[in-house]
Amino acid sequence: MMKFGIGQPVPRTEDARLLTGGGRYTDDVSLPGQTFAAFVRSPYAHAVIRGIDSADAAGQPGVLGVFTVDDLETEGIGPIPCNAALKQRDGSSYVSPPRPALAKGRVRHVGDPVAVVVAETPEAARDAAELVMVDYDDLPSVTGTVEALEAGRPLVWDEAPNNLCFDWEQGEEAAVEAALSKAARVVELQIVNNRVVANPMEGRACVADVEAETGRLVIYVTSQGVHGLRSQFAKLFKLPEKALRVVTTDVGGGFGMKLFNYPEYVVCLFAARRLKRPVKWAAERTEGFLSDDHGRDHVSRARLALDADGRFLGLRVDTVANLGAYLSNYGPFIPTDAGSAMLVGSYITPAVYVRVKGVFTNTQPVDAYRGAGRPEAAYLLERLIDHAGRETGLGPAEIRRRNFIPVSAMPYATPMGQTYDTGDFRQNLEDGLALADLAGLPARKAEAKARGRLRGAGLATYIEACSGGGAEQATVQVNGDGRIVLMIGTQTNGQGHETAYKQILADRLGVPPEDIEVVQGDTDRVSWGAGTGGSRSVPVGGSALAEGAARVVSKASEVAADLLETAAVDVEFKDGLFSVVGTDRSVTFKEVAAKAAADGGIAFSEVARWTPPASTFPNGCHVAEVEVDPDTGVVEVVGYSVVDDFGTVVNPLLVIGQVHGGVAQGIGQALQERVVFDPESGQLLTGSFMDYQLPRALDIPPIQVKLNCVPSTTNALGMKGAGEAGAIGAPPAVINALVDALSEYGITHIDMPATPQAVWQAIQEHSLRQAAE
Repeated sequence: MMKFGIGQPVPRTEDARLLTGGGRYTDDVSLPGQTFAAFVRSPYAHAVIRGIDSADAAGQPGVLGVFTVDDLETEGIGPIPCNAALKQRDGSSYVSPPRPALAKGRVRHVGDPVAVVVAETPEAARDAAELVMVDYDDLPSVTGTVEALEAGRPLVWDEAPNNLCFDWEQGEEAAVEAALSKAARVVELQIVNNRVVANPMEGRACVADVEAETGRLVIYVTSQGVHGLRSQFAKLFKLPEKALRVVTTDVGGGFGMKLFNYPEYVVCLFAARRLKRPVKWAAERTEGFLSDDHGRDHVSRARLALDADGRFLGLRVDTVANLGAYLSNYGPFIPTDAGSAMLVGSYITPAVYVRVKGVFTNTQPVDAYRGAGRPEAAYLLERLIDHAGRETGLGPAEIRRRNFIPVSAMPYATPMGQTYDTGDFRQNLEDGLALADLAGLPARKAEAKARGRLRGAGLATYIEACSGGGAEQATVQVNGDGRIVLMIGTQTNGQGHETAYKQILADRLGVPPEDIEVVQGDTDRVSWGAGTGGSRSVPVGGSALAEGAARVVSKASEVAADLLETAAVDVEFKDGLFSVVGTDRSVTFKEVAAKAAADGGIAFSEVARWTPPASTFPNGCHVAEVEVDPDTGVVEVVGYSVVDDFGTVVNPLLVIGQVHGGVAQGIGQALQERVVFDPESGQLLTGSFMDYQLPRALDIPPIQVKLNCVPSTTNALGMKGAGEAGAIGAPPAVINALVDALSEYGITHIDMPATPQAVWQAIQEHSLRQAAE
C-alpha cells in the first residue's frame, strides 16, 4: 500500500463529498415535528433582572413555550460546571461561581441568555423573543483585563473580591529572583495578547430531541467530541449516560471553541423534553460573537536575566488573564497549566517562574483557542528574546543559537516539568533562515526604501506540548468481504481525519482507502472517546487504531495458518498478503476475512485503547517578511517561510494545509483581529465582520514549508502533531518582522493587532519626539 500508506501525499478522500454538497452539518439535520428556539439575550453588560414578562410572547401564533431559569431549576437542572482542576498559590480552590444555562437574578455580559422562545418556525420564535419584556436595573461594568483588579472597580461576582478568580504560580521564584539579581543584563517587556473570536465557517448549532421509543434524550450538536458532552449532559439532567445519545456530523471548523458545553445546548435539551418535540437552534454570526467563547486576552510583564555572553539565567513572567463573566469548561486551565509550562521554549533557561492572576470581567467567557495557551506562551517568549537580541546587540538569530537546547541534551528535562524527547532546534533555525533568504534582506530593504517603503524580517522558533487529553480508543472491525469499519472517539473538524486514518490502516492492513469507512461523532456507534483538541487526534487516535490493526493481524494470522495448512508462527503478513515464510504460498487479506466470517458477517473486531506515556513536542521556526507604508501604517506580509518538525508525517498535504491555515489565523491576530468593548457601557463594539477584520486571501502571502521531522519516541508511530503550529509561530514572527521594519524610528515594540492606525500612530509619536529633541 505504498501508494496510500503513511508518508504519502494522498488527496483528502472526504473532499469530493464535501465540495459537491454532500456534507451533513448540524444545521442540515431536520427532524419530523421540529420546532425552533430563539434566545432572549441581555443588552446590558451588567444588570439586575427585576422581572420577566413573557405573556405577550407566549400568546403569539406558533409559540409553544417561553422558558426562564426558573423552569430549568424546577426540573433540577443546575449550572454548567467548570472542569478545570486548579489550586491557587496558597493551596486553596479558585473562585468558581455558578453558570446557569439561563441568567439567574443578574446578567453579566452583553448577550447573556435570559430566556428562550420555542415556536413552530424560526421567524415566529425570533418575533416572539422581541416581545419578552425584561425589567433590568443597569449596573456599572468592567471589561478591561488589568483594570478588573483595580480597587473600586465593579465586582462581577460578590464572592470574588477585586474580581480575582485565582492567583496561581509555577516554578521557583527564589531561584529566578537570584538570577535577576546577579544578571549582567535584565531585559523587560510588557506584552498584550489580544482577545479574539474563533469565527469558524460553521457557527454553533444543535437539534435536541426525545426518542419516542426509548425516551432517551438525543442531541445533534456541532462539537469536538461527543462523549465528553454526553457526560456533562448526563450530570446536568441527572441521568445515566446510556439515557443520552450525542451525535456530531460534519463540522466546519472548531479551533477549540466547539470543545465546550454551552447554555444553548442545555436549554434546547430541556425544551425538547418539556415539549416532547425536537428543538433546533443555529447561531447567526452576530449571535456567535455574543455567545461563543473567546480566546487569548492576557497582559503580561516579562523579565529575562542574561549573563555577559547573552546566555539566559532566569525568566519571570507575571500575567493577568481575562476569564470573562463565567468560567467556561476549561477556562482557568488555559493560562496556567496548558501554557505556562511552555515558557521554557526551545532554550536552556535554568530557572523559570510564572505567576498568573485570573480575573472576572463583564465579557464573554474565555477558553481554548487554537493552541490553547501555547501560542500565548510562545508569543511572549519569542517577542522577549527578539527584544533581548536587539538590546544586547547579538541579534535575533545569534541570541537564539547561544541558548538553544542542543540535540545532544535530548531527552531534556525542563525546569517547568516537561521532558522534551527529540528535536533539532538549531537546524530548524538555520534552514528557516536559508529558506527565507535572510542573506538577501539588506538588498530587499534598500529596494523597498527607494520606493518609500520600510521592509523588515522577523523570526520565531516554537515548541508546544501536544497529545494531551488522556487515552483514545479505536475499534477496527473487518467484515467478511474484507471491508473495514473504523470506529474512533476523536472528532474531525475539517482537518482530514478520514484520510489520515485510512492511510494508517492501508499501511498496516494493506487495504485500499475505498474499502475503509471511518465512523466518528456518535455515542451509539462509538462506545468511548476523548475527542479532538491539542493536536491529539492522529498521534493518539492513530496510535490506538494502529494497535487495533496489529491485533487484527494477529487474529487473522491464525485463520491464514489454517488456510495455508501451516503453523501461525510461520505466517508473515505484508502488503495485504499472508504468506508462509520462505515460500510463495499466500492468501489475501480478503480471503482470510471471508474464511473468518463464513456467514458473511463480521470477521474480526478489535478494540484498542492507547494512552500516551508523555506529551509530544512539535517544534519549528517561522520567518516572516513585511513591508510597511509609513504614510498610512499599512503592513503587508510579503514573504513567509516555515520549517517544522512534526515527527512522522502521515500525509504531507494534510500537515502543510494545517500550517497554512494556522499561519493565516496567526497573521490575523498579529495585524487585524481584536475584540473591543466600550469601557463605559461594556457593549461589544466588534460584533460583526463589518467591525471585526478576519484575514482575507489577499492578506496571506505564499507560504514556503520545509519539514525537518525527527520522530517522537512517545508513540509507536513517531508522530508529534501539526494542527496548532502555524497559529503559534506566526504572531511573534510577524510582530518581530514589523519591529525590524520600524527600527529606524526607534520603535522597539508594538502590541497586537498592529493595525494601520496603531503603526501610523507609533511612527507619528516617534516624529514628535524627534521634533521635541
